[in-house]
Parts: sequence; C-alpha cells; structure tokens
Amino acid sequence: MPLTKISANPPAEILPSDQRQRLGGLLFLLSLLVFFLSSILLYGIYAYWRRDDPQRMTALPASFMVSTVCLLAISGLVHFATRSIRRERRTLTGSLLGASALLALIFMAIQFVAMIEMLTGRGMDHGTAKGVVGMVVVLAFLHALHVLGGVFALGLVGIRSIQGRYDHERHWPVDFAAQYWHFLDLIWLCMLGTFWMTTGGF
Repeated sequence: MPLTKISANPPAEILPSDQRQRLGGLLFLLSLLVFFLSSILLYGIYAYWRRDDPQRMTALPASFMVSTVCLLAISGLVHFATRSIRRERRTLTGSLLGASALLALIFMAIQFVAMIEMLTGRGMDHGTAKGVVGMVVVLAFLHALHVLGGVFALGLVGIRSIQGRYDHERHWPVDFAAQYWHFLDLIWLCMLGTFWMTTGGF
C-alpha cells in the first residue's frame, strides 16, 4: 500500500472572512476607479471646450514632478512590505509601512505648495481659463484627500504588523494597503498626463 506524502507546510486556507474582505476591498477600489476616471473625463471635456483660450496654457508647477517621484517611491516601499510580511519579518514590514506614511506626508506637503502656487499664479488672474486651473487644483486636492486616508491606513497596518497580528498566512491588510497605493499611483499618473496635455505643460 503506497504511502501518501504529507507536506510539512500545507497551503494556507483562505477563511470566509478574508474572502469577504478581499471582495469588499476590490469593490471599494472599483468604485474609486469609476469616480476618478469620470472626474478626469469631465475635466478633459471642459479643458477641450476651453482650448482656444490663451490663458489655458498656464504652466504646471515643477513640484508636481517631485511629488510624483515620492508617490512612485511609496509604491515601491509598500510592495517590499508585502514581500517581507510573507517572510514574517514583522518589524521590517512595520518600518517599511511607516516610511511609506512619512513619504506620503511629504507628498501631501509638496502637493499643497503646488496647489497654492497655481491658485496664486497668473492663470487665476483673469479669463475663463481660470476654470481649467481651478479644476486641476480640485482634482489634485481630491487625490490628496485619498492620500490622507492612505496615510492613516499605513500607520494602522504598520502598528499592527509590529504587534505581530500578521504572518505568512494572514496578511491581507498589508496586501490591500499596497494595492490601494498602487491604485493612487496609477490615478495620479493618469491625472498628470491629462493635465500636461490640457495646459502649458511644465
């Protein structure tokens, strides 16, 4: 009678609660995707409608590029956090998430300065094109609000990781934090590309 080889590390079972959380997270990201894509589309239509107004060619702040680098770095850090928690390196995971949260605060500070620069610049002096500049600021502000929510999420997940609440089997919150930041990264790149095409560039 042949013996059945038993694996020393059987695959982790996905609990129903985890499945519900993953489905809820996916629906949340899909709803945000619809919201942001609709906003970008409406902005694009409005900017095209104002395409003949010379004031529309207001230059974007160069700090937008700096903040983009920060956002890309955050995505990299949270990606490494998902890999480290699978190896049960909880302290490293918490440190990576904490560094991501700090970098996100820097991103928000840079964005705030960029928005102030646009609101006090020549594009808001006169002409109907100040609507284009205003919409750029509104969209950037909406994105920054979601970044702020992501900062709280990173802090919470980071603290829980250091407390030992996640391991190689239960790490969905870390994965979702990474997915959320990758999503914010992608949305910002889409926004920045749209802004570049509809204004005076950098």
